[in-house]
Order: sequence, then C-alpha cells, then structure tokens
Amino acid sequence: MSLAVLHSRALAGMEAPPVSVEVHLANGLPSFTIVGLPDTEVRESKDRVRAALQNAGFQIPNRRVTINLAPADLPKESGRFDLPIALGILAASGQIPDRDLDRYEFAGELSLSGQLRPIRGALAMTFAMHRSGGHSALSSRLARAFILPASNADEAALVGDAAIFPAETLLQVCAHFAAADDASRLQRYRPKPCGVAPQYPDLSDVKGQRQAKRALEVAAAGAHSLLLVGPPGTGKTMLASRFVGLLPPMTDEEALEAAAVQSLTRGFNAATWKVRPYRSPHHTTSGVALVGGGSMPRPGEVSLAHCGVLFLDELPEFDRRVLEVLRQPMESGTITISRAAQQADFPARFQLIAAMNPCPCGYLGHSSGKCHCTVEAVARYQDRISGPLLDRIDMQVEVGPLAPAAMGAAADGEPSAAIAGRVADAFTLQLQRQDKSNQRLTTREIDRYCKLDAAGDKLLRETMLHLHWSARAYHRVLKVARTIADLAGMERVATAHVAEAIGYRRSVRER
Repeated sequence: MSLAVLHSRALAGMEAPPVSVEVHLANGLPSFTIVGLPDTEVRESKDRVRAALQNAGFQIPNRRVTINLAPADLPKESGRFDLPIALGILAASGQIPDRDLDRYEFAGELSLSGQLRPIRGALAMTFAMHRSGGHSALSSRLARAFILPASNADEAALVGDAAIFPAETLLQVCAHFAAADDASRLQRYRPKPCGVAPQYPDLSDVKGQRQAKRALEVAAAGAHSLLLVGPPGTGKTMLASRFVGLLPPMTDEEALEAAAVQSLTRGFNAATWKVRPYRSPHHTTSGVALVGGGSMPRPGEVSLAHCGVLFLDELPEFDRRVLEVLRQPMESGTITISRAAQQADFPARFQLIAAMNPCPCGYLGHSSGKCHCTVEAVARYQDRISGPLLDRIDMQVEVGPLAPAAMGAAADGEPSAAIAGRVADAFTLQLQRQDKSNQRLTTREIDRYCKLDAAGDKLLRETMLHLHWSARAYHRVLKVARTIADLAGMERVATAHVAEAIGYRRSVRER
C-alpha cells in the first residue's frame, strides 16, 4: 500500500479542529514534501521524522513522499504532527500494519532519537476528540482513543472518559500496532486521584489594615474588581497575593477551563489542578502579552488568569494603551483575537486586583509630609489611568501606613480559612438566588435582586449626584451592596450596606 491516512488535531484558539494526515509514496526522484498550509515548525518536521525513523531502525522509503495535512485552508503549527507523519510513512511503506490506525488520533513531537516530546494544547485536543465521539466508550467505532507523549498524559486524562494511551518513544507506538498480544501494547492511562488541597499564602500574616482586609473579603465574595491605593510599603502587594486564598473552591468545570487555557502555552502542571491562577505581569508588559495575539493567536495574561486573579502592581506605570485593552474583557469575560489568517476566542473571566501609589513619589497625604509633588505632577500621574477604566473597577480602597507600634505586635488578624468560609457561604447564596456571582448581574437582574429601601435609595442617588457618577458606577455600587448584604446573610439590601459600598467607590481623583 502506498497511501496511509491518520488522524490528528490542529489548534485554533481554544478549538482543536480535526486534521487528516495523508501520506502518499510515489515513484520518482526521492523527495519529502509537506503541503496543507504548514508553518515553519511543521515544515521542519521532515528532518526530525527522517532522523527519528533512522535511529529507531526503520527504513526511509527511497521514493517521493508527499504529506498532505487536510483541510488545506486550516493553518497548521507546532511539532504535534511529527508522530502521525512518521507512522503514516511506516504504514504506507508496509513497515507497520495499518488495520487499526483509524481507531486512534495521534499527536507528538519527535526528537532525533525517536523520543516523544510534550506538545501544547493536549487538553484542548482531548476535549475536541472526546466531544466528536459523543462521549461514547472506546469500544464504540465513533470514539477514537488518543496516543500522545507520556508527558501530556496527566492533563489529557482530565477529560472524563477519554481513552488516553501515553507513549515514551516512537518504537513503543509502533510496537502497539505490530504486537500480537496485549503485553506489548500501550496501556490505557489511569490517572491517580489528586486529593491535596490547594495551599495559598495566609491573610493572617498581614498586620493591621482592617479596612483593606474587609474590602478583600467583599471583593472575593462577589467577584468584584479592586484597586488598592496607598504609599509604598503599606502591604498592598502582600494583601493582593493573599486574595486568591479567599476565593471559593474551584468547580470541576472551572478547573478544566483554566487547565485547558494553560495547556495552550505549555504552562499546565497536574500539581496545580484546582489551584486558582494568580498572574502578576510586570508593568513593561505589552498589549499583545496582556490580552493575547500573534500570527497564530495564543492566550495572554487575561486568559491565563481565567477563573483566577490578575494582579497589576504599580498600575500607572503600565502603558496607558496597554491598560485600555482591559476594558472589553472586563465587561464580557472573553477576548477575541482577529488576524488575517484566522480568528480565535479565548475565555477571560478573571478578577482584577490592582495597586498604585497616590502620586509619583508615593507619599501624597502621608503623615510624614514627605510628598513635594506639585498638583500638576499628581494629576499627570493619576491621569495615566483613564476614566473609563477606573469606572470599570468596582472597589477603590485606600491602604494607609501602619503605625510603628503595630509593626512589633503579634499578628491578630483572622486566618484566610475563616474569611474564606464566609465568602463561600455568601457565594452559595448568590448561586441559589441567581446562579452567578453578583458582579455578573445584568441591569434587569440588578433591578430584581438589589432593591433598596427608601433611605438607601435616597442615599445612593444623592451620592451619585454629588460625585457625578455614571450609570455604570451606580450599578456597580448596587452590586457591591448586594454582596455586603449576602455576607451578612440578609435577604434585603439595607442602608448600612449601601453606605459601606459607597465608601469602597471613592475614586482616586476624589481623594
């Protein structure tokens, strides 16, 4: 037989469309051609495959070899097609039997010695493969099993009943198809249960800062964004790093979504299963790095923080144009990257925590009187953050300096576990009432679930008029007030809850 057809997957954002790897051997001058819109990594596959076959003891056909990656209009990237190309050559030249190849999908990069190296996006590929089989068992002719590098087995096996057959080398895969007994065949992977609870830094390490800790609790309970403003050394970064430990435990669906995004960048580690992402990019980060992009679109920091926390320290030091790209994903929870060749959608439901100094020197309003910044310098510094972006941040809290006497005192704050328990109870109330967090409430749902009494309504309207708030700010205060009421276990939003929510909405420019 001079033709062999195998099955694999490409990557297009979070999707993994099927790819047929067609290998044809023809008479003529020896050559090795790959067609089907391959990029540089795929075109280089011919050299890796040739060396791997030789070092594994197989014969390189002295014929014209044509590899077609179909469909031809779908861009192909990375070395994931090395394994199916190598197996296709062996099957087309009769060096391995081809009778069972149609029952499997293949992905794996080959080293020159024939070892299988890990690939990107194994979890996304397994998702797509399993969905196409209708969640049926391996015995069904509709569902294919997946042969891939052993290094990717843990993440691929996260997909329920997917049949995963990991291999270390090309020879092991070939033996799987040539073996006459089960002893020499690849074994289906059985993942070990992960029962280790995630470990996060504890909030009890932070001394003082009761108001900031309360703000963290409210933000965690309702999935609200938060800006911490204060002089250097007041603990803003320390508070933010402990915020993730207050969030409700990840559900299986959230954990799979976060792991699938991380697998697209080789960042997934089975040890981080159900650990909420915490991303803290440097302020020199570009817009593409933050939201994703590239000729072959890949996820950025906002997607890598999906179901977790995106912490932006020294917020005004980020390029203003970079910060502006946050506005759309903060509202929609998704990001769409459009390029000439293709369009990719990535999830981006993250919780933004940011920190900044009040002025260039950082000591504006400090009791030490160190600040000598002019009014114009302070205004320029604060104007690096646009009004529309500030308007989208639900809570803006001042973090003041700690008294010297408090520094030497023993830590007396609540541990994260105690606060996380209250947060989980409040979040459960939200799920029971509206099946989502308060931060994601629509305008109609706000009118339904965030009703105020007469006093609370009057207070909020007067504050809105006095501070010239937008309609967005008005609704966000209502959502924060709803969260405060949930933490108190109250069905109705009271005036006290509204007053506290207003206190968390004081803009940087109003201080």
